[in-house]
Amino acid sequence: MKTLTNDQKKFLLDSIRDIPDFPKPGILFKDITTLLNNAEAFSLLMNHLEERYKEFNLDFIAGIESRGFIFGSALAAKLGIGFVPIRKKNKLPFTTISEKYALEYGVDEVEIHIDAFREKKGARVLLIDDLIATGGTAEAAAKLIKAANAECVEACFIINLTFLDGRKKLDELTSVYSILEIA
Repeated sequence: MKTLTNDQKKFLLDSIRDIPDFPKPGILFKDITTLLNNAEAFSLLMNHLEERYKEFNLDFIAGIESRGFIFGSALAAKLGIGFVPIRKKNKLPFTTISEKYALEYGVDEVEIHIDAFREKKGARVLLIDDLIATGGTAEAAAKLIKAANAECVEACFIINLTFLDGRKKLDELTSVYSILEIA
């Protein structure tokens, strides 16, 4: 199941609830909690990801706060490898490195522990999150992986909002895989 059929993709997409005007008017929020609480949909998704990544020879999976933690830790457990959280500023308890990224009005920052990859130079890392929109957070996360002396072999997203073009920011840093494309 390295490739999902159109019916399987539709099933996954139908398991995600749309919330209009959240968090502000004009936004159609993709609520993945309904995918997570649907055992059949979540199993389909995780089995697909396991099949796709089992031959990538990954050392770690890095998940972006917070929904990337869910998919990343579940996939890391399936693959028998470590999970690394990439968090917002001042959320990690040990020494960190950080990367800033632009927001619509200002900047934000994500961090990773300096020893996140157990000082394994060139560790092969998969970056994962639920959704890519404008790509700023994902770009910063991919840069953090490199700054921690690891290789981001691919960035994986459950949903790509193609109309926001966030993937372009990552294409120069790593290959990108998204399961569901929403135009």
